[in-house]
Formats: sequence, C-alpha cells, structure tokens
Amino acid sequence: MNNTIYHLAQFNIIKLKDHLDSPVVKEFKDFLAPVNQLAEESPGFIWRLKDEEGASATDIETPYKDKLIFVNLSVWLTFENLKAYSYKTVHSYFLKSRNKWANKMDGHQVVLWWIPVGENPSVIQAKEKLDLLNKNGSTPEAFSMIDLYNHDGIKL
Repeated sequence: MNNTIYHLAQFNIIKLKDHLDSPVVKEFKDFLAPVNQLAEESPGFIWRLKDEEGASATDIETPYKDKLIFVNLSVWLTFENLKAYSYKTVHSYFLKSRNKWANKMDGHQVVLWWIPVGENPSVIQAKEKLDLLNKNGSTPEAFSMIDLYNHDGIKL
C-alpha cells in the first residue's frame, strides 16, 4: 500500500477567439479575478498558477506557440471538491458559455493527475499530461473528468 498522500492536479486550456483586450472576450476577462477568487475560497482548493502580481495566469509564459491559448492550472484536495467548484458555482456559467469567447479545439482540453502533497505542477508538466491524455486516452498518469483513477491507479 502506498503511504504517500496525494492531491489532484487539474490543467485546462481554451483557445480564445481574440486577445484578452478584445470586446469579444470582455465578459471572460472581466470575470477572471472573481472566478479565481471563488476557486481560492472553495472547499478543497490547494493552489493555482498565478502571475507575479498574484492575480491570474494570463501573462505566464506557456509552451503553446499560439498566444490565444489560455491555461489554467490548479491543485485540489479531492475530485469532489474540484467538481463542486466547476459545476455547482458561477464557474458553471463560464463552462456553458465558453463558445462565446473560445474556439473549438480538437482533443481533450482538461486533464487530471495525482501529485504528492506539497508539490505544485509546472505548466510544462501539465502540457505533457494533456498531450499524454490526448495520445493514450485516460490512464492512471493522465485522465479526464469522466474517466477517473484514484491515486493508486485504480479506475473508478
């Protein structure tokens, strides 16, 4: 039995229809700070990727060449905590409305994986996990929100 304690890492991307200062994505941009604050105040929230000002991750260098690809990286205590924040708060409005601001992308845009407590994933590691999910489908190393694995690698 594995005695290491784990947290759930979550990475997602969207490809915006235009740059963040565009009127097309104004609603998305205007609600970044409040939705990020809501995440930080949600039960089970551990950590999220932020810029140097501690606000969002919009100015962080990513491994994507396309500058319209926006990244979000966070760590949660459990899948249930992440799911509650994602689907039971105002965040769900942004999931349902993403076609207003974002273009359709091929493959998965969200990946989950377990990390040892105290570690925070990098954007490079997160992209590798998303690439792994898109290449192999859900596995214990990188899985989707609907094809879950526990930290011992057992499919739920």
